[in-house]
Amino acid sequence: MEDFFSSKPRIGISACLLGQKVRYDGRAKRDRFLTDTFGLHVEWIPICPELEVGMGVPREPVRLVGIVSDSRMIAERSGKDWTSVMQRFASQRVRALKELQLSGYIFKKDSPSCGMERVRVYNRDGIPNRAGRGLFASAIMSELPLLPVEEEGRLNDPILRENFVERIFAYHRWQRYAHQRKSIRSLVDFHTRHKLLVLAHSEPHYRKLGRIVAQANQSPIAAAYEQYSQLFMEGLVRHAIAKKHGNVLEHMMGYFSQELSKEERKELLELINDFRMQRIPLVVPLTLFHHYVKKYRVTYLENQIYLQPSPKELMLRNHV
Repeated sequence: MEDFFSSKPRIGISACLLGQKVRYDGRAKRDRFLTDTFGLHVEWIPICPELEVGMGVPREPVRLVGIVSDSRMIAERSGKDWTSVMQRFASQRVRALKELQLSGYIFKKDSPSCGMERVRVYNRDGIPNRAGRGLFASAIMSELPLLPVEEEGRLNDPILRENFVERIFAYHRWQRYAHQRKSIRSLVDFHTRHKLLVLAHSEPHYRKLGRIVAQANQSPIAAAYEQYSQLFMEGLVRHAIAKKHGNVLEHMMGYFSQELSKEERKELLELINDFRMQRIPLVVPLTLFHHYVKKYRVTYLENQIYLQPSPKELMLRNHV
């Protein structure tokens, strides 16, 4: 399992979040979790679209103006229109980022260039509508639809944080598999390792992915890979709530239940129920599962990504 974390995923990020003083006012918006904790496990690709198109630091603030479906990036005081310049830059930058094989992107919230959602778009009367998206963020999300993306503000929510980081490492693993020689055997191996992870997010996607793998020999392998990748990442976006996790834990327990004493089974079921009722975090029952999987050498479960979908040092499951 450790081998899956030996290669660091490349993550695009708004440069100000890493402490770079590139904002319009010459300041930064350093995020300590990203720089001091998460940053130890990824390779950052910092980008400031407004700086890179030549706006300078400090600079005149810009805002989105018009309608949500066709907003313009306008300087607040001078009225200069940066829309075409930003759109050309975004198109070129996205092409370059595709070559880097990004595994995720973290945007600065509320930014007219980098905001992922709820960005203010001002109408002709100067009244804002919080339904916009930054021009650069829009280009990234349109051209790289499978890429896990998130805003730094939302990452303060432990459930959103765990889901996002999990998706980053899942996508990174998929990228490594997909860039090897494509084969049914490789697809089966990837799917087998990720079965319980997908099940914890979405049973419908779990079943659909199983059918794609089972029928992979009936179509070109490249088509099967494309189908699989889309459904795989789509399924992981769905939140793995306590009820779903509980179902997966009970499913795993079936692999060694007969080996347990009556008292051990009772203890494990009580922990699963306590987690379902959100009295304890997920890490508590999982710690006991790790013990039994190792003790009874349950190979199938030992190979399940679900037991460790992201580096344990991040301790994400201590809070969900």
